Amino acid sequence: MQSNYLVKLLTIILLVFGSYAQAQHEEHEGTPVEISLKEKIKESINHHLLDSHDFTFFSDSETGKHYGFSLPVILWDDEDGIQLFSSSKFHHGEEVAENNGNYYTLYHNKVYKTDAKGTITLDEHHHPTQAKPLDFSITKSVLMILITGILMLLAFVGMAKSFKKGPIVTGAGRFLEPIILYIRDDIAIPNIGEKKHRKYMPYLLTIFFFVWFLNLFGLTPLGVNVTGNIAITFALAIMTFIITQVSGNKNYWMHIFDPLGNSMPWYGKIPLYIILIPIEILGVFVKPFALMIRLYANIMAGHIVLMSLVGLIFIFQNWIGSSLSFVLSFAISLIELLVALLQAYIFTMLSALYFGFAVDEHEEAH
Repeated sequence: MQSNYLVKLLTIILLVFGSYAQAQHEEHEGTPVEISLKEKIKESINHHLLDSHDFTFFSDSETGKHYGFSLPVILWDDEDGIQLFSSSKFHHGEEVAENNGNYYTLYHNKVYKTDAKGTITLDEHHHPTQAKPLDFSITKSVLMILITGILMLLAFVGMAKSFKKGPIVTGAGRFLEPIILYIRDDIAIPNIGEKKHRKYMPYLLTIFFFVWFLNLFGLTPLGVNVTGNIAITFALAIMTFIITQVSGNKNYWMHIFDPLGNSMPWYGKIPLYIILIPIEILGVFVKPFALMIRLYANIMAGHIVLMSLVGLIFIFQNWIGSSLSFVLSFAISLIELLVALLQAYIFTMLSALYFGFAVDEHEEAH
């Protein structure tokens, strides 16, 4: 509820600032300069939110130069097999890439097979009719996932080695140890149980630090929006879903398909089960769906609000409006630091809660 109120408040603030900006520039509204500025801001926001086949730090719109580095494009073409080339051939989507006599182009950030002119034809639903090869490219999001994985591996391996030397951890482990103990003592044990929590700790620790680190990377000027990509949050939610179903014991499945138990005769339960069992089955899929949407929506909304406020600094073009936008941007950045940690905590907490439901024993509950 609090997050809904915050979003409404930010929306009202943006509308007020937008009205103020419109009043300040009323005499210039509709000019090419004003339209161009808004389009540039919109393009910048879209570039930050979307994944890409190259890693661009910033671009110079006047000279058309992009500063960053290219990434490998890996495609599986049904006709010609594996196609491997650099994303620099796309020139940020402005040119057609040629490889082994085949031509590929980017359309809405997706790779399609085309001709030398880069022709894209659309059907009545405005979908490209060209063949779409399977894309296994190392995109910007994939690169950041690999970097995050390496950082986590180095941190935890270093922490494990320091424990071999003595009971007192050194280095980055001093920062990680209290967080690990908190996840164990306040998330895993209360929700899963003292006896069964240990086998879920590797996953819970991995998912917490993975989501947290990626959320923090998303707040840097690198233009990374990994956890704001619904495909990524879908994959994370699927892993929690699979572990939950595999861990489910007899009581878990009986609660789904026989929720009333022995509380009444079987002939009296049949009419109720026509309603209850579909609801229980639906609940099995609603839980991971809530995990996916919660993380995706919060991170995506935070990035949009923050970048919109930064864009207002350039739209106002006066010390009052620009100063207010800067102060708001700074305040929202601080809030987003808290949200980055909070969303990692919520995802881990709910995962542990679902695992606890799956392995719960009635005797332990009593």
